[in-house]
Amino acid sequence: MLLHDLLAAPELRLTLLTGDERLDREIKGVLITDLPDPRRYLSGGELVLTGLMWRQSPDDSARFVDALSEAGVAALGAGDARLGTVPGDLVEACRARGLPLLEVPVEVSFGAVTELVGRRVAAAQAGDLRGALGRHRRIVAAVAEGAGLGELFTLVEAELGVTAAVVSACGAVVAGDLPQERAVRLARDYLAAVRLPVVVNRGGPFTLFAVGRSHRAAGWALVCRGEVDVEIGYELAACVAMERTRAEEGRRVERRLAEQLIALACAGGDLAELSARLRTCGIDPAEPYAVVTATASRRGAKEGPDPALLGGQVVEELLDRGVVAAAGADASVALVPLRGDTPWGDRAALAALLRARTAVLAGGLSSITVSAGLSGALTGAQAIRGGVEEAGHARRMAEARGGGVVTSDEIYTHALLLATVPGDVRFSFAERLLGPLFDYDRRHGAELVRTLGAFLDSTGSWNACAERLHVHVNTVRYRIRRVEELTGKDLSSMADRVDLFLALRAG
Repeated sequence: MLLHDLLAAPELRLTLLTGDERLDREIKGVLITDLPDPRRYLSGGELVLTGLMWRQSPDDSARFVDALSEAGVAALGAGDARLGTVPGDLVEACRARGLPLLEVPVEVSFGAVTELVGRRVAAAQAGDLRGALGRHRRIVAAVAEGAGLGELFTLVEAELGVTAAVVSACGAVVAGDLPQERAVRLARDYLAAVRLPVVVNRGGPFTLFAVGRSHRAAGWALVCRGEVDVEIGYELAACVAMERTRAEEGRRVERRLAEQLIALACAGGDLAELSARLRTCGIDPAEPYAVVTATASRRGAKEGPDPALLGGQVVEELLDRGVVAAAGADASVALVPLRGDTPWGDRAALAALLRARTAVLAGGLSSITVSAGLSGALTGAQAIRGGVEEAGHARRMAEARGGGVVTSDEIYTHALLLATVPGDVRFSFAERLLGPLFDYDRRHGAELVRTLGAFLDSTGSWNACAERLHVHVNTVRYRIRRVEELTGKDLSSMADRVDLFLALRAG
């Protein structure tokens, strides 16, 4: 209710004594008081009604009005019952401080004023509620009718004044307008939050809400600019989750087609059929593509990848939403086109994108390890099988390193051979050759294993090894003799050197 509406009520017969220029002030409630300082009972926007019982001298008026002004009240209504009129010192104090002052005649009770204001405020609140319900219905109807996230956010900004965006857990902007650097920071805030919603400061306040109930590694965060009402945020997050669920339903067929293509390719299927299926999956046999495989596992888990995070979720979030990932036997697999209309364009940019986004996950979720492998650039359906194997070898190397991204460029060394050997075989091989050295080092505080590594890295040079270890060359000679005695190997033999080198790398 506005102040000029109150003055226009004929039954109250109120008179404005000062404050003509402030008649558009909103009255949010009424407080009746005769306390000399009622600030602790005020929250701002009230019409204060007083019988002037606090006034013992003219100086009291300035103190009383100061208290009301500091509390941010809308106006002061003074009754005539005690003094028969409103004293001039109160009028001057209100005029000096810009506080509207109303005279309440003797025959009008404060209760009548309070009742009228209460009715008007309640009616206004009911109108606001009806308006809010109407806005809510329009937003929900838009989502139900298939509005995309861009259209939804445009409507929300127009109806509610809320600017929003959606960020994936790996820092990709799913919808809305956010600079990439800020999106990455907000994704890390989302991953690190103990509970959501949470307000963070990233060049201004942002409120983060979880979208749906996906695991955070494959989840989305609703990002609202400013400190947003929690109920509005929850409703908007529910609308985004509804849109994501609808999109997921539409992608099930695409995932099934991708799974059938990869299974057929790995089984050595007919080339013509593979080419047709490749086109169905959105890749022309003549255009380049790469294979990406990924796993997500709980850190320290013994049983391998977490089934709840497979099925393509993590790979699809690491890449663009236009890429479909299939659930392979032990990892998610995606065929990724390398063309100019994609966010990466070429294989080098794709590798950089994968590394950047897995780094966001690794930095924000200490409990999850994401490992990804990237094949070389491929062309034609006949290359799918080799690409899947190549990306798989790279991914297993990433898993052995404790997560991250490995490309096929890094695996064409001895590491590729080790990556294809089962872990228990590698560890058994390393233990058989190096176990005696580790035992000797533990018992004697020696450094045979370290010396062996430095000797091999120095291509068998005594002097270079001594310089690297900062010891005398005779010390190196003595330690290497002990290594040969304990392992039964001859370090002048290339074959024995290779065995010990691989044992160091396998262990």
